[in-house]
Amino acid sequence: MAFTHARRGPTSPRLSNKHSATKPAGQRGIDDARATQIQASLIKSGYLSGEASGHWDPQTQSAMQKFQEDNGWQTKLIPDSRAIIKLGLGPQQDSNISAGTSSAMAAPSMSPAPGFMQR
Repeated sequence: MAFTHARRGPTSPRLSNKHSATKPAGQRGIDDARATQIQASLIKSGYLSGEASGHWDPQTQSAMQKFQEDNGWQTKLIPDSRAIIKLGLGPQQDSNISAGTSSAMAAPSMSPAPGFMQR
């Protein structure tokens, strides 16, 4: 009598996988410097009161969730990149602030592209 084994295809689950080491997914926490920036912006926007503590505490999380909710964005995974940008803390602002330029809030000049004729 011959025994037959069910053959598994390439998408069937395997009993052991050597490459299944768990690695952290995404950022685990907000560092104190970034928390201070976010808190200062939330305070300025009226979503948080007091002074920036630099700690990503429950009050800060709640304020960020409310800010995101008021803008129609997700509130479970915080902070949302759109919220960070709207608070004025997006990547462009960070590079201007860290470079120490005083024109961080200045509007970019709008000049026509070369070869473009204005009417």
